[in-house]
Amino acid sequence: MSGQPPAPIIVTAVFGRSDQAWFDDLRQRHFPPERNVLAAHLTMFHHLPPSAADELKWRLAEETRGVPAPAAALAGPFSLGRGVAYRIDSAGLEAVRARIAEAFAGLLTPQDQAGWRPHVTVQNKVEPATAKVLLADLKAAFRPRPLIIDGLATWWYRGGPWEPLSQHRFRRD
Repeated sequence: MSGQPPAPIIVTAVFGRSDQAWFDDLRQRHFPPERNVLAAHLTMFHHLPPSAADELKWRLAEETRGVPAPAAALAGPFSLGRGVAYRIDSAGLEAVRARIAEAFAGLLTPQDQAGWRPHVTVQNKVEPATAKVLLADLKAAFRPRPLIIDGLATWWYRGGPWEPLSQHRFRRD
């Protein structure tokens, strides 16, 4: 934690290298540069309290250690109004999230208690007309395909780029 005070924790899924590069490229091309301070990501939890760090790391290790990576697929682009994201389908990842949510039920923020819509944002905070054009382009070119989920990661959120806390890898066959 580099001597800094505790901060809220974010949990994300970790994509395989080529999928991460593909999402990062889209984000680099379409996200406003002044707002693009993070790599593309699939957020599972937006805000867990810092007091949960040790138990969270233990639970994520239990969910991943020796466990095959869950199947996942790119499910199509959708509108965020002022941006565009891709839906991600993964029953296995949804099951992991449900177990973690149950374990930390009393600590979840309203945003994390609400239903989870797994997605990767590739554009945000643009004019609606700009987002509409990108959505049409991405829909026209869309082809469903499998995605690799390599693991799960936790991050400290301090208002800017996220600070890594832990990574937990699934078994690769």
